Amino acid sequence: MLTIPVFLPMLGALGAYLVGRKNKKARDIFADLVGAAEFIVCAALLITAAGGGELELTIPYVCGMGLRFRLDGFRAVYVTVAGLMWMMTTAFSGEYLESYRNRNRYYLFTLLTCGATAGVLLSDDLFTTFIFFEIMSFTSYVMVVHDEKPGAMRAGETYIAVAVIGGMVMLMGLFMLYDKLGTLSFEGMSIALEGISDKSGLYLPGALVLFGFGAKAGMFPLHIWLPKAHPVAPAPASALLSGILTKAGVFGVLVLTSRVFLHDIVWGKLILGLGVVTMVLGAVLAVFSIDLKRTLACSSMSQIGFILVGVGMQGLLGEENTLAVWGTGLHMVNHSMLKLVLFMCAGAVYMNLHELDLNRIRGWGRNKPLLNVCFLTGALGITGVPLFNGYVSKTLLHESIVEYIEHLGNTGAAWPYHVVEWLFLISGGLTAAYMTKLYAAIFVEKPSEPFKEHRSPYMNSLSSAAILIPALLLPVMGILPGPVMGGTAKLMQGFMGAGGQGPDISWFSLTNLKGAAISLGIGAAVYFLFIRTVLMKRDESGRKYYVNRWPRWLDLENLIYRPLLEKILPFLGALVSRVLDVMTDLIYSGLNRTILRRKPIPPRVDEDYEPGDFIPHTHRSYTLQRISSSISFSLLLFGIGFCVAMVYLIAILLMR
Repeated sequence: MLTIPVFLPMLGALGAYLVGRKNKKARDIFADLVGAAEFIVCAALLITAAGGGELELTIPYVCGMGLRFRLDGFRAVYVTVAGLMWMMTTAFSGEYLESYRNRNRYYLFTLLTCGATAGVLLSDDLFTTFIFFEIMSFTSYVMVVHDEKPGAMRAGETYIAVAVIGGMVMLMGLFMLYDKLGTLSFEGMSIALEGISDKSGLYLPGALVLFGFGAKAGMFPLHIWLPKAHPVAPAPASALLSGILTKAGVFGVLVLTSRVFLHDIVWGKLILGLGVVTMVLGAVLAVFSIDLKRTLACSSMSQIGFILVGVGMQGLLGEENTLAVWGTGLHMVNHSMLKLVLFMCAGAVYMNLHELDLNRIRGWGRNKPLLNVCFLTGALGITGVPLFNGYVSKTLLHESIVEYIEHLGNTGAAWPYHVVEWLFLISGGLTAAYMTKLYAAIFVEKPSEPFKEHRSPYMNSLSSAAILIPALLLPVMGILPGPVMGGTAKLMQGFMGAGGQGPDISWFSLTNLKGAAISLGIGAAVYFLFIRTVLMKRDESGRKYYVNRWPRWLDLENLIYRPLLEKILPFLGALVSRVLDVMTDLIYSGLNRTILRRKPIPPRVDEDYEPGDFIPHTHRSYTLQRISSSISFSLLLFGIGFCVAMVYLIAILLMR
């Protein structure tokens, strides 16, 4: 049962590729069937977990340490969400990709990514997590660069660079964790830590592992790939990148928090600080953006920040962290569902207009009620409007901050968390502002000129169903928070270290509604006083249009990361290597003249030789003697010997 969600889509990827070589239509149907089968299997696992069943599986000898999988409530919920997203995006891809090349390649790598992501979400030790995490990173790269345009290739460079560097840093952290704890299994790490009261020695390896998972999650300052990869990838791939692949990174952060640093205040403060910066910065970038998919990508960064705030509050609240646990788990689910709807709505716009600039697509959604309703449910949900799913999880996250402030009381230690609370509410207000901007631009404002649409009707029935079905779930989740959301949270809470029946919450009390009202009020003020004035200008005819006022130079990738990796570090490396090379030879030469007292090599006789002349042996051997007596030559011989020894050892292992 546990192998099917992992290996079924991988085998299906190969099948879809082979079928696609013969028949494109049959390939699309085959991929849809694989996506549907994946969801059915994941739903069966969810039913098993909801009934109290737990499954575990070990596949020995793989990569030396074997692969370990486990099914519990959290894993069952999230792998089912992943299955639903792949089923819907695969169904939507058939129509969306009609004008694209290399569709066989797209389906191959999308389904491979599906299996790798399921492997991450079902893993039961960090070694298994790392294996599938790296597979997921490389296969999803192909989704980012699918159309092979210059913008896509540059975004792909950023994506793969962050993935590779993050993976290598994470691997070093895993080595150190294994050295400290003697195991990487989730349960084994918890047991090993029971006898360790001082966790200070674990902060460095924990930070290294956090670097790798945080990079995939889109956490500041490793978020640079997210606003660039999402806009250039096909819309179905963007939905997966935003809704699921970022959660694979959050999954790793949750493992660290609930297994290695359970109820650790120092760790909680670190995650909380990174979460707040990610939450606010993502919202600010989304407010300034005038590209539909880039705005949604920056929104994803901000919502990941909301989730990380919940993870941080879990550490600060200690054993009383159930509110934070519920809010974290539910906001992960909500964000996945919301971005599934919103990115596919953006896909409907793009496949008709081949444009994403708000000034070029404004008014296109008028007189399109189905798309209007679907986008509106996503916008209201992510904004946190009552009776929609986002309100439930944001309320829980907000209440966890308030609970910790009340725990600290009227002490000087409480004021930073009052700041955190207001930044949380302001970020919610910015969410309302940029989603209002998107909705008004697409569905309310009048177009400046007639549209040149590429298809009629604008969506077929399968694509419409792929958007409508998840969109209808959003208000259901918000209207029935107790049975739907509460039941889901109870199923997920054990993975994050919380127990019991959970908090007794009055979902629509005046206190909770007040928080939502404050955020909506801030959003209205930002939209009318900032977006409609500062971020818009009038053309010669007096008509307003959107302008991008974010400074182009204020880009971490171009300002810091690329110069650092492409110019500064190579220059410093070459300089240090040259200095060390010269110093080594000077030291070696000094030792020869003093301690070793070797006779100096006679200098070469200053004679001119014509081509073909006989060169005396003493003169030819002079250069060879110089080379053979240098430390560089010794190191070269050592390197060759080391390579030979490694080949010998590998050959022995293979023969065994």
